[in-house]
Amino acid sequence: MSSHHPFADKPFSLTRRDALLGSAALAAVSAMPKMAWAAADPSALARSTKGMVTSPHELATRAGLEVLQNGGNAIEAAIAIAATLSVTYPHFCGLGGDSFMVLSDRNGNVRTLSGIGQAAANPPDYKGSIPIRGPQSALTTAAAVDTWDQAFDFSRKAWGGKQSWESLFKRPIEYARNGFPVTPSQLFWQKFEEKNLKDWPDIQRIFMPNGKMPEAGEKLVQPQLADSLEMLAKNGGRDFYEGKLAARVAAGLKAMGSPLTATDLARTRARDEAPLRVKYRGGELLGIRPPTQGITTLEIMGILDRFDLSKYPEGSADHYHLMVEAVKPAFIDRNLIGDPEFVDVPVNFLLSKENLDAHAKAIDMAKAAPWPHVFKKADTAYIGATDPQGNCVSMLQTVYYDWGSGFVAGDTGILWHNRGASFRIDPKSPNRLEPGKRPFHTLNPGIYLKDGKPRILYGTQGADGQPQTLTAILTRLIDYNMDPLTALARPRFLLGKTFSDTRDSLKLEQDAGDAVFKELAARGHEISAIPAQSQLAGHPGAIKIDADGTITGAHDPRSDGRALAL
Repeated sequence: MSSHHPFADKPFSLTRRDALLGSAALAAVSAMPKMAWAAADPSALARSTKGMVTSPHELATRAGLEVLQNGGNAIEAAIAIAATLSVTYPHFCGLGGDSFMVLSDRNGNVRTLSGIGQAAANPPDYKGSIPIRGPQSALTTAAAVDTWDQAFDFSRKAWGGKQSWESLFKRPIEYARNGFPVTPSQLFWQKFEEKNLKDWPDIQRIFMPNGKMPEAGEKLVQPQLADSLEMLAKNGGRDFYEGKLAARVAAGLKAMGSPLTATDLARTRARDEAPLRVKYRGGELLGIRPPTQGITTLEIMGILDRFDLSKYPEGSADHYHLMVEAVKPAFIDRNLIGDPEFVDVPVNFLLSKENLDAHAKAIDMAKAAPWPHVFKKADTAYIGATDPQGNCVSMLQTVYYDWGSGFVAGDTGILWHNRGASFRIDPKSPNRLEPGKRPFHTLNPGIYLKDGKPRILYGTQGADGQPQTLTAILTRLIDYNMDPLTALARPRFLLGKTFSDTRDSLKLEQDAGDAVFKELAARGHEISAIPAQSQLAGHPGAIKIDADGTITGAHDPRSDGRALAL
C-alpha cells in the first residue's frame, strides 16, 4: 500500500457527529490511538471449552469472568459486565440508558429482552425538531436496569442461577468508589466533544476533576454513582423505577429540566419477546423485534443467503459490492420501522421469501445502485457470555450519542441518555413522537443457531453502521470460516453521506487495498478511504462455539476491550 492512497483526497464520511463538528473530526480521528495491537497479537483470541466473556473494557470483562469462576451463569456474568461498563465506559453506556439481550440455552431455546425506555406521558410540544442534547433530549425513560432485573429473575428460574443480585455489583461499586484508570476511548470522546463541554456542566463536574480532563490511565472516581449502585445492589432492580433510588432519579430529572416524571419511571418495562429469525447457510440468525433495526440485519443476511459467496474471495471487490448492495434495499425498508404497539410494522413481509428474493434479484454485480439514505449515529457497548452449561447471552447497551444527553439526574451520578432525539416530528413517520411510545432503536445483538444450537454470539457499536459491520463479520465467520479475531480485524465499510459533500459515499478502510478501491469505483460506488483499523468502523465482539465444544472469542482490535476464557 502506498503512503498516499488514490482515494484519500475524496471526502470522508464519519458519522452525523462529524457533520456537526466538521473537519475537526478528521484531526481527532488521526490523533486517536489505532489500538491495532490485538490484530497482531494471537493471544487476543481467547480459547476455551468451558466458558467465555467479552466486552469493550477489560475490567468489565474480568468482572464477568470472575462471576463464571465463582459458579455463576452467562446471564449473571453479563449483568456484572453491564454494571461495570456503566462505571468504566460512561461515554457509551450506563444506568441512564437502554439495553437488549438475546438469551439461549445450549439447546437453542431462545428469548429476547428488549429494554427500550418509553417517551414521557407529557412530552414537550417541540417546534421543528427535537434537541439532540440537553434536558429536552432526555425525554425517554431508561430501561437498562429493568432488562438486567428481568434477566436475573429468568436466570434463577430457568438456568439455576445461584449468585446474589448484590454480588454482581461488587466490582462496579468498587470502581466507582475507589476509581479506575481512564481508557484511551473515554479520553478520545471527551476531547472530541471539547467544544460542547461548556454546555454540559455535569460532564465537567464529574469527568473533569479539578477542571481538567484526566489523561488515559489516570484514576477517575464517581462517588455519587457509587451511592446509586449501592442502593440498586441492596434494594433490587425495581428500586431504580419505584423505590428510593427512583425518587432520587425523578427529582434529579425534574431539576435538570427533563419532561420525565416518577410515574414515567414506574411504567418502564423491558419487553420479553420471541426473536425474529431468518435462514442463513443451513442455520438461523436471530434478532430483536422492532422498534429495533434487528430486522434490518436479518433482511440483509437473508438477501445474501440467495448468493453463493464461495464464488467470491473474502475481501474482494465482489465481496464488498455484494454486501453493500444488500444493505441498500434493507435500509430503505427500514423506514417502515416504528413501535409495533403504535404502528403496524410489516415484519412478516420484510423477512418473507417474496421480499428477499426480489431484493436479491435486483442486485447488479457490475453496477452500484443509488443510495438515498441519511446516516444516524450512536455509541454502544457489546457484551457476550457463555457458561459451562452452554447457556449464552448476546447483549448491547447504550446511552445513544457519546455522553448521552450530556446531563446527569441530580446527585445520582447517573448520566441520562438522549434516545428520545431519535424520534421524528413528522406526523407521517412510523417513528413520530407520541406519549408513551418507544423510539426507533439501532441496537441489534444476535445469535446464530446451527443444528438448533447456539454457534455464534455477535453484536457491535455503531448505529447505522451496526447492520453493515455485522454483515461483514457474519459473512467472515460463517461463509469464510474465520476465527473471531481474524474476522473482527479485517477491513470494514460504512455507507452514508459525507459531512462536506451531499453525494453518496461508501467509506472503506484503507487496508482493503488499491485494487478493491479501483474496482468498486469502476462499478459506480462513490468511494472514500478511511484509516485502517479506524474507530469509525464499529467495535464488535464475537464468540464462536464449534460443534465439538471449542469456544473462541475476541473483541474488536479497534477497541480497548478483549475476550477472556474460563
